[in-house]
Amino acid sequence: MTTETRQPGALERAAVILGVLVAALWVIEILDTFAFSDGLERHGIRPRAWSGLDGVVWAPFLHGTFGHLISNTVPLLVLGGLVMTSGAIRWLQVTAIVALAGGLLTWLFAFSGNSIHIGASGVIFGYLGYLLASAFFERSIRAVVIAVIVGVVYGGGLLVGFLPRPGISWEGHLFGFLAGVGAAWAFGRRTGNSNAA
Repeated sequence: MTTETRQPGALERAAVILGVLVAALWVIEILDTFAFSDGLERHGIRPRAWSGLDGVVWAPFLHGTFGHLISNTVPLLVLGGLVMTSGAIRWLQVTAIVALAGGLLTWLFAFSGNSIHIGASGVIFGYLGYLLASAFFERSIRAVVIAVIVGVVYGGGLLVGFLPRPGISWEGHLFGFLAGVGAAWAFGRRTGNSNAA
């Protein structure tokens, strides 16, 4: 008797990758809260301070509170999953671009004061920018349908996220979004808009 081992499909791989990412965020927040007394948060982005430049890498993994992480978990899964419909490699590329470019722009241009910018919301807004702009740059039916759904579901949050408020990194949201638009432009040019709707 032989047994077949079924290879996981793309959807299953996407779910595993996103699940591992979100689980890592939760483990980091639990450790930060209970083992480090929120000491990891100081490793976020400190605008224009050389000591805060490494925060470009660490900020998406750090959250101020469990409430902060809870508010980022569902959109990260949903929007990350939608980006992943283009494949795991494209998801990884988009995630790297929005995290690094959005973080670097936040480091360069955000209000400095005493602020430290942390949280995955810059990546989330980057996913929003990528998904919305992909409809224009890719011009595929899939990209347009996803953009319409994302616009309807998250459009209000997008506008509110750009409003300056105390304790909210609206700059991180804005620059993450712009980095996502830039990623959509770059990948849309690569495909040559050959999937015109």
